[in-house]
Amino acid sequence: MAKKTTNPTKSLKIPAIIIISAKICAFISTKLVTRFAAKIFTTPIKHKVPKREFEMDSKSIKKNIYVPSIDKSIVTYFYGQSDRKILLVHGWSGRGTQLFKIADELLRNGYSTVSFDAPAHGKSEGKTTIMSEFIASILEIEKQFGPFEIAIGHSLGGMSVLNSIKDGLSVEKAIIIGSGDIVQDILDEFVFKLGLKKEISKNLRDFFEKKYEVKMDDFSAYRAAKKIEIPVLVIHDNDDPEVSVKAGIHITENLKKGTQFLTDGLGHRKILGNQNVIKKILEFIKGAN
Repeated sequence: MAKKTTNPTKSLKIPAIIIISAKICAFISTKLVTRFAAKIFTTPIKHKVPKREFEMDSKSIKKNIYVPSIDKSIVTYFYGQSDRKILLVHGWSGRGTQLFKIADELLRNGYSTVSFDAPAHGKSEGKTTIMSEFIASILEIEKQFGPFEIAIGHSLGGMSVLNSIKDGLSVEKAIIIGSGDIVQDILDEFVFKLGLKKEISKNLRDFFEKKYEVKMDDFSAYRAAKKIEIPVLVIHDNDDPEVSVKAGIHITENLKKGTQFLTDGLGHRKILGNQNVIKKILEFIKGAN
């Protein structure tokens, strides 16, 4: 959906060819551009595993598991030997090894991690997916590899973790990093980046609700937050160009036991490897409820 950038303060851009194609579709018909936008919205980019993630990738025990509720298979990564397990959930166009620096530190502190390539991501099969399939994958992983003490999610993975807890995932604490919040805001931003009229966003929402037979706003993070009783650490960067810090603040306001940790200058991805962030994560995990 977007090109990779090494500048954490610069928002990811949708390739020009996709924007041009969207405008051509819009010129032809509203129905066509809605279907085109839906296809782009649900198609992640599969990036190659970068060298910095090779160690976690090679040392993890990988297992392909079937998720019956979505009729798809995903690749899981069991990293470490401890029975004290923590679930890691990557974001859109991410991978099961993307949170490797956090995973490495958790291993050094007596935990093991279980992560996965979401449908259509990394080594998992498929070309398209949506958040409900992230959630279904998490709940199936809990059945096969749980219980987990902690769940940690980045970006869309953060939204998925909160929704999974709402839907029955049992953990003692959760940590979300750079999480999105209101689904309609995400659709609005996506349509804006495509250079389309705002009304297409509503059409896109209606398209997904009809196709997946769900209410999109039911997946908004703040709605899940209202139903969560466990302690949750919300980490967000003030300069995140992809997900506004307002999302993290709003989620925290709706949590019963929410703790907020805001950073500066780390953007949306660099935050995952920052030592102060990792230190805060460990303090939260080890602290009393």
